[in-house]
Amino acid sequence: MNQEIILNGSDFLLEDLVQIARNNVGIKISSESEERINKARKLIEKWVKDGERIYGVTTGFGALSDVTISLEDTKKLQKKILLSHAAGLGSHMEDDVVRGMMALRVNDFCRGNSGLRQETIEKLAQILNSGIVPLVPEKGSVGASGDLVPMAHLALVLIGEGEAFIEGKRMSGARALRKKAIKPLELEAGEGLALINGTQFMISLGCLALHDALNLCKHADIAASMSLETLMGTRSAFDPRIHNARPHTGQIKAANNMLRITENSEIISSHGDCTRVQDAYTLRCSPQVHGASWDAFGYVDNVIRVEMNSSTENPLIF
Repeated sequence: MNQEIILNGSDFLLEDLVQIARNNVGIKISSESEERINKARKLIEKWVKDGERIYGVTTGFGALSDVTISLEDTKKLQKKILLSHAAGLGSHMEDDVVRGMMALRVNDFCRGNSGLRQETIEKLAQILNSGIVPLVPEKGSVGASGDLVPMAHLALVLIGEGEAFIEGKRMSGARALRKKAIKPLELEAGEGLALINGTQFMISLGCLALHDALNLCKHADIAASMSLETLMGTRSAFDPRIHNARPHTGQIKAANNMLRITENSEIISSHGDCTRVQDAYTLRCSPQVHGASWDAFGYVDNVIRVEMNSSTENPLIF
């Protein structure tokens, strides 16, 4: 990888996620994240050794949360939760969605609330950086409680199970790791649940959809500006004073965009002495119409950026 984006769990940007997902930029875990990760893992190891009852670590899952798991069976449990939840159906997700999932998952783990070993998190980053793309079926997520099924399919490749793609070629997870000289991981206490109990499948989809939607908003402003020129309209309707009198954020943004795009337009200036009092709604009200979309996606943007830098697993280790 010629480029790397350093993840620390707190300032992951939408623009960075797109670079990783679609332009094959690599990732690296920050040094301050390593300290948090190791501190949380030491707590898990201590609690397991002391026989503490911790959901999903020394107990079963869901309805079996009251069932205590013996120390001898904790490792076996972690592998089985991946295998049992990898029950997705339908076509596989696109590479950019899966790469986005992996990057978001690593960023989540960088916050130090998962209890995973640093080795496990680095292995996931290594798989992403190597160009391996786990096969993740499009159907199966339960949504609100977490993307358990898609995350299980993703995590299977860590342990040499499941399926994956390398440069579009489908193969077993074990073969994919061998081709990239990556050794399969053996999960320790609590790691199976920590790997699958998150929302990165829906966040990745949301991030990429939001990026494309914001790009479409920009193109809509460009297209409207070109239409203004073609129909020999006036820029006067985009005067900031007009929009500050009715100060919707998206409307102001769209008007400012169209004002900048048409600045010094020779076509518009060529008919500056036109006697027309005002243009049709389709031209002069473009900022008001486009602004509603800018506002809607602005709200989504705020939610997505919070989710990108959140801890989404259960249990959370403090």
